[in-house]
Amino acid sequence: MMFQPSVRMSRLTCCTSSVIDRTTSFGIAFDIDGVVLRGKIPIGNSAKALKRLYHDSGTLKIPFLFLTNGGGIPESRRAFDLSEILGIRILPSQIVQGHSSFRSLLARYENDFIVATGKGEPSVVMSEYGFKNVVSLEEYASYFDHIDPVAQYKSWTTKDKKAYDVAPDRVKAAFVISDPVDWGRDIQVLCDILTSGGLPGGEIQENEHQPPLYFAADDLEYQASFPSERLGIGAFRIALESIFTRIHHKPLESTVFGKPKPFVFKNAEVILRQLWESSCHGSAVDEDGDFSTRSFKTLYMIGDNPSVDIKGAQQAGHPWFSILTRTGVFRQRENHAEYPADLVVDTVEEAVQFILEREGAC
Repeated sequence: MMFQPSVRMSRLTCCTSSVIDRTTSFGIAFDIDGVVLRGKIPIGNSAKALKRLYHDSGTLKIPFLFLTNGGGIPESRRAFDLSEILGIRILPSQIVQGHSSFRSLLARYENDFIVATGKGEPSVVMSEYGFKNVVSLEEYASYFDHIDPVAQYKSWTTKDKKAYDVAPDRVKAAFVISDPVDWGRDIQVLCDILTSGGLPGGEIQENEHQPPLYFAADDLEYQASFPSERLGIGAFRIALESIFTRIHHKPLESTVFGKPKPFVFKNAEVILRQLWESSCHGSAVDEDGDFSTRSFKTLYMIGDNPSVDIKGAQQAGHPWFSILTRTGVFRQRENHAEYPADLVVDTVEEAVQFILEREGAC
């Protein structure tokens, strides 16, 4: 069923039911930037809306998680920060960031030497996932004299080096966990790593194999504190790919994770099921008196970016239902032409109200 964009939720009503029907299951995935927060400021009455998903005791009543392409810090840190900002108890398991899927590569690179870049703490993020031999690209560059030709003009300094010199170690893979801080340096050093087989500074061999390159997401733009959208990790990928191809006359090989990839939504469904079962809504007695795990009838994706949030939910298919808010990247009055959502609302509060009314769970 496609809801027309003219549907407005400006007058919020209250449901009379106070008990969730245990034969009906649903879950919610929220984008963060442009939906719940702008920078670190709650928007769209998000704090009030999210509190409705908890019992008065503070325990989770309705399974929900945050599904964001953002990142740069561990999920435990993001959960703590969101809990402080929104005034609710958010678990690390409720945070799915763009780079969360990098955990799936642990078996391949657990003990290999890898570099990670992006704003925040890229090496800390990867270390918490279990990667044992990882350094940030900033630290890696510090082991090479003059690898960044304009380093002398930069006012910031690099952290202390490790006890051993990593320069002779071959980089087995590079990970971009979020949009980097120093694009110029990172493009230069990544080009050095990727064209040298992971050993910058030596003579480049024509048949040298490019080390794998992974991007946590591919958002061209996102909504931050500034009124207009900011360039995201996807813009950095385009810049790196364009320069790499122009200089080295061969295509850049890379793998992109994050929304709108269907496996991201499949993973979110698994996590929501775990949250649902842990909150005692996942097991119900069937007609024969046996306990069974019921499937979700509906999963709601609430986002502000049609080409990421809405496209992803559409590609994932049943049971996903997409809701587009006008508080971030998308601000039009009419539904998005290329990736129309199932419902368009002004704020996340209106989205939550619609869901609770539709599910009889207010």
